[in-house]
Amino acid sequence: MDWLKLISNKRLGMEEMHSTHKDDRTEFQRDFDRLIFSAPFRRLQNKTQVFPLPGSVFVHNRLTHSLEVSCVGRSLGNNVAKALVEKHPGLKGTHVEEIGAIVSAACLAHDLGNPPFGHSGEQAIGSYFSEGKGQALRSQLTEDEWNDLIHFEGNANAFRLLTHQFCGRRQGGFVMTYSTLASIVKYPFASSLAGKKAKFGFFQSEVEDYLRIARELGIKQLSAEGAPLRFARHPLVYLVEAADDICYQLMDIEDAHKLKLLTTDETIHLLMNFLNEHKQQRAHNVFSAVSDTNEQIAYLRSTIVGLLINECVNVFMEHESEIMEGVFEGSLIKRMSPMLKNAYENCSKVALQRIYRAKDVLDVELAGYRVISTLIDLMIEAVMNPDKTYSRLLINRVSSQYDMQSSTLYGKVQAVLDYISGMTDVYALDLYRKINGGGLPEV
Repeated sequence: MDWLKLISNKRLGMEEMHSTHKDDRTEFQRDFDRLIFSAPFRRLQNKTQVFPLPGSVFVHNRLTHSLEVSCVGRSLGNNVAKALVEKHPGLKGTHVEEIGAIVSAACLAHDLGNPPFGHSGEQAIGSYFSEGKGQALRSQLTEDEWNDLIHFEGNANAFRLLTHQFCGRRQGGFVMTYSTLASIVKYPFASSLAGKKAKFGFFQSEVEDYLRIARELGIKQLSAEGAPLRFARHPLVYLVEAADDICYQLMDIEDAHKLKLLTTDETIHLLMNFLNEHKQQRAHNVFSAVSDTNEQIAYLRSTIVGLLINECVNVFMEHESEIMEGVFEGSLIKRMSPMLKNAYENCSKVALQRIYRAKDVLDVELAGYRVISTLIDLMIEAVMNPDKTYSRLLINRVSSQYDMQSSTLYGKVQAVLDYISGMTDVYALDLYRKINGGGLPEV
């Protein structure tokens, strides 16, 4: 793959148009601004990251997580851009110097497609079709369409949200640059290749959009002709992934400490493992001057973020040729130095045992599972039988941007999932309660 081709400010859906804007922003900065001011991004403030929302102790939600990932992604991108220009002087003065802005925008968008209630929301949607009442639709869908549903994936849904023209409208929408869109596709292959991890990059409805982007940017296709689509990652995906990996791991540990799932001593011990002897001594010197434990942990977290950013940039540059050939395997985090990798993996083990299996976290997942399953069931029934009185009541409360009247069953189901996955936790729970007679609107 070629850097000069991979970094393009052409916009999907506006290929033949030229920008007439006179401000000083680049097209990639405009991507960032469009996302910041969008309704789907704003709704992330009421979507669960890991811990229940709201609470007396403020923890990360999808919005604060995305903002932090974007900051880390900008640093990763800027550092990689500088290193690439030093390594390949011919890239100086090209869009490659704007990689920081691209990665930052892609990081803002990486969670836009996630449904309410964290990862349990994704599982609830997939399980509705693979294990629940949705199994009845199997015979009416193609194999590829069915795979999209049983492996429902937030990453693929984010790509759909950013590229899909709802109800066939060509006006409006995000109209993002090709490079920003390619940078969020973490799993650039079809749902038929999702496997047990249920990971893939685009629904059948967005295949042509991804193909157009891949061909324009020269993203390497790995699948043979006639086989399910599989591409190499756009190189910037590794930076978006690294920013996400750095943030969620460290912030989940920090949040767990605030919620007293981890003691101060346990938390400090976990984080000190990232530091060499010299940096540990510096940390102890800071602790002698700062007695507040939350501030001590915040200092450790910020120090570690800086270390991991530098390490991931080094790994990226060391393996640049493999990345550009499409043969690099795994993530940048997994290729770090032994000390940092071991410290990171130790945090992951503790998080699995003490955080993700905590009672409050599991309670949210259980509740979310029931809420989403119920809403899908009722909305699928409504779009399948739109002439029934109750169906009309449900459909009439849905925004016209969702194509509930699609001519295909696959289109109708996707419209239902677009509607439900776009909900906040609070909205989904409120609708669930109203439908079940748990509350009436105030008059």
